[in-house]
Formats: sequence, structure tokens, C-alpha cells
Amino acid sequence: MKFKLLGILIVAGVAIQFIPYGKDHTNPPVVAEPQWNNSQTKEMFYRVCGNCHSNTTTWPWYSSIAPVSWLISHDVDDGREHFNVSMWNNQKVNKGYDAAGELREGEMPPWFYLLGHPEAKLSESEKNQLVQGLTATFGEGK
Repeated sequence: MKFKLLGILIVAGVAIQFIPYGKDHTNPPVVAEPQWNNSQTKEMFYRVCGNCHSNTTTWPWYSSIAPVSWLISHDVDDGREHFNVSMWNNQKVNKGYDAAGELREGEMPPWFYLLGHPEAKLSESEKNQLVQGLTATFGEGK
């Protein structure tokens, strides 16, 4: 019985690799960027937030393996749709004014993102510096 279940799981695991969603790892061109308050804010933003909130995503090797590829593609698509610094002033929604608050409140980056991206973990002083830089660049949300 255990071998039958294991066989079913292996077949299912192989079969889902043929589902095309999550395999398109293209980065659209950068159209325009915001006026960053300084180069440190820009560098920290790209290190912590840029994979989901820009068109310069670095796709890790595991982003080609379903079902993880589905989750990563969904997060990148969602992140780019709501706040994309590579499409500045060229998309319907750019919630830059919320960026500092979401970072301050611990909503961004999500905990599961930090598991695969230890470089995105910020010390308290780095977090404060990035919050100040995002506020200076984008303003503050309500």
C-alpha cells in the first residue's frame, strides 16, 4: 500500500511539471524608475523588494519546479501589478506611498520569501534606514 501511494505521488509530481504556468521567467523591459532619494535606498530596495516589485527579477533554480514555480510566479505577478518600480508612471497602480508602512509593520517582505533569500533580511538599523528612504522617495500612505 505504501509503495502504491508513493508511486502515485511520484507520477503526480512528474505530471505537474508539464503544466505551463510558472515557467515563463521573462523580465519585461524597464520603462521608467522613480526618482530615488539616494543610491542606498535604491540598492536596499532592489536587495529586499526588487525580485517582486520590479522587472529585474532574479529567478532561482527552484522557480522552474512545480508547484513552487506556481507560487513564485503568482507572487511576482501580484507584486508587479500592485507596485512596480520598473514601470513608474506607466501603470494604473503604483502604491509606493504604502511601501514604508508595509516594511515598518512587518508585512513586507513576507516571511516565506526570507527563507529562500537571506540577503533580504534586514537588521533593525537597516530596516529603519530603508523605511526613511522609502518615505523620502515615495511619501507616506494614510
